[in-house]
Amino acid sequence: MPPLPALLISVAIGYFSGALPWGLWLGRWFRGVDVRTLGSGNLGATNVYRTLGAGLGIATMVLDMLKGALPVWALGATPLAASFPGGAEWCRLAVGFSAIAGHVWTVFAGFQGGKGVATAGGVVLALSPFAFIVSAGVFVVTVALTRYISLGSILGAVTFAVTLAVRSPAGVASPTFAFGALVALLVVARHKENIARLARGEERRFALRSGKSS
Repeated sequence: MPPLPALLISVAIGYFSGALPWGLWLGRWFRGVDVRTLGSGNLGATNVYRTLGAGLGIATMVLDMLKGALPVWALGATPLAASFPGGAEWCRLAVGFSAIAGHVWTVFAGFQGGKGVATAGGVVLALSPFAFIVSAGVFVVTVALTRYISLGSILGAVTFAVTLAVRSPAGVASPTFAFGALVALLVVARHKENIARLARGEERRFALRSGKSS
């Protein structure tokens, strides 16, 4: 396949996979509500967990991760990746970023999606399981110590980029590191309101029981 069609097809598959608004759909299917009218109004797993319960929150997180991981795994192992400009590595990175962008700016919900953390986590898992384990560990420890999901998400994203720089033979010259840095910047930007609340001491803390965040 010529490079340009391979690029367009790969990016489209990544975007539409990431754009699937599972938090919105699960809320409608199982509770008859639009999660955008509840809590923070976000479509992500944290708001679903807080407003609709642990079951739907965890289901949203898993599905949001899968919609990032599956297209990266699937397309990276197909002949399409070989036709992609730059080869299979660039194909995986483009598909992964497209999936994250699809979640953040989903065409199925007026281009107003979630913050991209769970979907980015799925992409990270597909690209580098080791980096995923390290960044997930930082996320879990941060949330356990502070009970701030936002802080854990930010530090986990930054850790992913740093881990890629350390692990890659090319270091910061690696395109995968550049991808990780771009994703970290996107996650931080999507949490700008949370960062402002953290600075003011007004950020809500996460509680294991839904509906009990302080």
